[in-house]
Amino acid sequence: MSRWRVGDRVVALLEGGGYAEEVVVRETQVLPVPDGMDLVDAAALPEAACTVWSNLVGVGGLRAGEWALVHGGSGGIGTTAIQVAKALGAHVVTTAGGPERAARCAELGADVVVDHRRQDFVEEVLGATDGRGADVVLDLLGGGALGDNVRALARGGRLVVIGMQQGRRGELDLSALLARRGTVTGTLLRSRPPEEKARIVADTEQNLWPLFASGQVRPVIHARIPFSEAQSAHDLLESGEAFGKVLLVP
Repeated sequence: MSRWRVGDRVVALLEGGGYAEEVVVRETQVLPVPDGMDLVDAAALPEAACTVWSNLVGVGGLRAGEWALVHGGSGGIGTTAIQVAKALGAHVVTTAGGPERAARCAELGADVVVDHRRQDFVEEVLGATDGRGADVVLDLLGGGALGDNVRALARGGRLVVIGMQQGRRGELDLSALLARRGTVTGTLLRSRPPEEKARIVADTEQNLWPLFASGQVRPVIHARIPFSEAQSAHDLLESGEAFGKVLLVP
């Protein structure tokens, strides 16, 4: 018997983009709308929540008491990662551009916010951790930040690369990585086989959905824009001015 029925309030993990009034999706990639949450707001959850849980915890193994460095704290992934890490009992350093965005990241719970326009995140991470470094780095920057991310790692630290905003290629100082007994892992959701996606969705629902239902973690939504103005939504994202998610609505 199918877990979901027509009329259920659900949202789905749909990587790859595209617009449609109706879609076909595997039921293993469908999630219920958390209790007390609006259906439109819940649309902001699946990709960000699954990305954060599978990488910050599943790959990075973040635990209570550890330090996490979250790049891009003002984005859809970053705003979720800050809240999830704090809910797990971890300490968070995040990066953001400008004092206003930095202040909003702090309001979400970040212990230290680095304004990447004027501060060196490696120095700030080492300063916040008394020279120890970050146990987990969740990185959307890619090649351009590879060397600095390794320098920011603690002994036994885990660098998880999930984006390439600063390029596909970078220079890796293996001696620095070896000295830290560090690991570098690159992951994508889109290329995973269906059974792995199903496991990620199930784990995310089990571990994060209670936090969304209780309000301990919440989606951060910058704007809700009609489908008829979809291009303006893309323009907003490309401008870098959005804080959190941008949703298209009927």
